Amino acid sequence: MCRVRHLCIALLLLHSVAVALVSAQGSNTTSRWQTLSGDAPLVIARGGFSGIFPDSSYQAYALALITSVPDVILWCDVQLTKDGVGICFPNPNLGNSTDIGYLPSSNNQQKVYQVDGAPVKGWFSVDYTFSDLGNFSLTQGIYSRTPRFDGSLFKIMAVQDVAHQFNQSAFWLNVQHDAFYTQHNLSMRNFVLNVSKSVIVDYISSPEVGFLRSISAPFASSKTKLVFRFMQQDDIEPSTNQSYRSLLGNLTFIKKFASGIIVPKSYIWPVDSSYYLLPSTSVVSDAHKAGLEVFASDFANDAQLSFNYSYDPVVEYLNFIDNGDFSVDGVISDFPITPSEAIDCYAHLGKNASKQADLLIITKNGASGDYPGCTDLAYSKAIADGADVIDCPVQMTKDGIPICLQSINLFDSTNVAQSSFSNLATTIPEIQAGTGIFTFTLTWSEIQTLKPSISSPQGKEYSLFRNPSFRNAGKFVTLSDFLATAKNASSLSGVLISIENAAYLATQQGLSVTDAVLNTLSKAGYDKQTTPKVMIQSSNSSVLKKVNSAGTYELVYRVDESIRDALNATVEEIKSFAHSVVVDTTSVFPTDVKFITGSTDVVTKLQSFKLSVYVETFSNEYPSQPWDFYSDATVQINAFYMAAGINGVVTDFPKTSARYRRNRYLGRGKETPSYMIPVPPGYFITFMAPASLPPAEAPYPVLTEQDVVEPPLPNAVAKSPSISPAGSPPTSPPPNEQPKVTACVFVSNLAMLLVVLLLF
Repeated sequence: MCRVRHLCIALLLLHSVAVALVSAQGSNTTSRWQTLSGDAPLVIARGGFSGIFPDSSYQAYALALITSVPDVILWCDVQLTKDGVGICFPNPNLGNSTDIGYLPSSNNQQKVYQVDGAPVKGWFSVDYTFSDLGNFSLTQGIYSRTPRFDGSLFKIMAVQDVAHQFNQSAFWLNVQHDAFYTQHNLSMRNFVLNVSKSVIVDYISSPEVGFLRSISAPFASSKTKLVFRFMQQDDIEPSTNQSYRSLLGNLTFIKKFASGIIVPKSYIWPVDSSYYLLPSTSVVSDAHKAGLEVFASDFANDAQLSFNYSYDPVVEYLNFIDNGDFSVDGVISDFPITPSEAIDCYAHLGKNASKQADLLIITKNGASGDYPGCTDLAYSKAIADGADVIDCPVQMTKDGIPICLQSINLFDSTNVAQSSFSNLATTIPEIQAGTGIFTFTLTWSEIQTLKPSISSPQGKEYSLFRNPSFRNAGKFVTLSDFLATAKNASSLSGVLISIENAAYLATQQGLSVTDAVLNTLSKAGYDKQTTPKVMIQSSNSSVLKKVNSAGTYELVYRVDESIRDALNATVEEIKSFAHSVVVDTTSVFPTDVKFITGSTDVVTKLQSFKLSVYVETFSNEYPSQPWDFYSDATVQINAFYMAAGINGVVTDFPKTSARYRRNRYLGRGKETPSYMIPVPPGYFITFMAPASLPPAEAPYPVLTEQDVVEPPLPNAVAKSPSISPAGSPPTSPPPNEQPKVTACVFVSNLAMLLVVLLLF
């Protein structure tokens, strides 16, 4: 614990230096904010950085100061102990956010109390002295967040300790349950008045009118601002017996005892039952007209966001602070780094802001985070979102037409399983484990009768589905269509064509995907031009070696496994047939149980041989990122660009990367804000107790020449027609029955026999 505390203090000192630098130059001095004061919105860190560390822990408050704007405000939910000590803790019940329930001595100490009008069973602060609380440790109270810090013995802190131990610009006390403590003969009013004599309290909020009115006179001549907190609209405020919806219609009454209001973000931007945005309300403008500041609450990067935000929390914040019509005066967040970025780096940028980073943006199946991959809609969205290079994973149809589809298996990206072709499922171990219906089984016209299906990588485990209203939208495109689209998009710098399964298609299906690609490029005139550039990617060196002599294309070798290093001889071999390399994110920053364990030299090694390095896949959904990136895709991109020095990203959400390149604080050197400084690899593991450390795993392999060198790509062997009895049409399998694998083997062997006979 001592070592961890010293590490936090060291980082806080670094933060104070960054604060001085950023404060000296000002923040957004030329921007026009639509807040009540005209100043930038405030960032309020609820319980510190409670999205990572346990709420209200020393480490949560320290991390909030390190990773946020210089004037971040620390939020403390005030609870009272049996002996009247004020503590910072999320609620009166200790059971959800401490280890009290795991201690044998506490087994028979649970009680049932009325809290906000409802019976609640648990262990309550009113039954323990502050000294008693020293026996308990803080834990993560939101179970979807990492529990790895629960055994780290983070202690409950008194309000005065939080105020005095941190060099903070402002301190916010939230008094949520005054009525509850009154029932237990404890006075929250007396505590607040007494603590304000030794602690500078900048804001006091409460959802109880009676409490705020009781302290309004004592604070009338101070700089402390009182803020009324609205709960759910149909909840009843206890002292007036009115619903919060009713009180929202009488803001002039609120203004008599408060200078601002807190409202859940849904008060401002409501969503429909499908989680799409409805038109904004007039809450902010109405409050501003009444002279009240507006603070929006309930922001968390790992909560369900409206589908309009494409799982990008920065976009959500910008919708509250930079929408052209209004701006809230502050946001209350569990992840304060994200509103800090939104306010300082991206607000008021404008669509024509210049690029500040040399970072190539390559799509993954187009903008497949918003529309079904490799459809006309996915490609047009990617172009509009600022992608540099759009990609086409080429698959072959039965009639030899190259098309763009994210997988050779139609199960992955179409509704073929619900179509009349569902009886064509088969197993081909050379391609994948399990069954599939493959593109070469159907003709192009047959594939066009299917519907695209959006891919949701985090749907099954986390129920994070992509743009469900458009799950089957768009049209499939051929490679020719794709190239025509790219040629008409002046903003693109290139296209990337991916070729996989070439050897199987040549020998088993009689289809030469490489020849099909090269012929299509030639017909479209791409073999005689350098702009837009053509990138051809494969995880097979044999494919790239065959393409190497066919034109002035950038050849991209994709490493299809996580690696920790590559031998010099291996890189030399790659250099002989490729210009650039694609690796996955864990080959740069290895992870274990969703925490970064260190960093590799893979990027610098490849770049030292003059190979550009592109990294895949950058997605917006928070489970796709290690906890070290704070459930924020922008933080992840920043770490790979600033710390690893990659040349480009492969992403299914190109808009997020395109916005990152226009970050106004990129390239500032020593003036770089602290929240843009990447977290050192392995930093968070230092806070874990030994029992919580991830188990040791075998390191990723080193890429060797044997992994890269392949025999030459075989030529396509024409398939022989099926032989049926005279006068009998070919038979097809009964509905819902998979074709026998032995039949496939027989046809393949027959084809090979015919080849041998023809040769001899």
